[in-house]
Amino acid sequence: MQRMTRQRIAIIELLRNQQTFLSAQDIHDLLREGGVNIGLATVYRNLQAMYEDHTVDTIRQEGTDIQLFRYCAEDTHHHHLVCRCCGKTVDIKGGGFEQWARKIAAENDFSRVSHSFELYGQCSECINHESGHTLK
Repeated sequence: MQRMTRQRIAIIELLRNQQTFLSAQDIHDLLREGGVNIGLATVYRNLQAMYEDHTVDTIRQEGTDIQLFRYCAEDTHHHHLVCRCCGKTVDIKGGGFEQWARKIAAENDFSRVSHSFELYGQCSECINHESGHTLK
């Protein structure tokens, strides 16, 4: 566990109030807009340490190499369902997927296998907004 600096506390507080994944640049910009004097390198360093401490989740932005971060209160292995439009994210358990991954690894004589699995789609709110319909 890394020590809690004022920069790390500011990053955690920002992420706790967000419902979507954010890039390090987005986090840096939001902190600066909020009056926190912090360098981009410090944001990256803290996010990496927080990922290693399991304080944040990370995914790659679909179709890019941009790494995104989100505060994570979930302490068990899970995956994400992410809306392409608004960024809404739902934590999902990987029950069947986890079993399938272990089976594929065993069938191919692999061990110590890790994986990353995210689902991207469009949430109903974005679809309804796009089509001009609202939920009642």
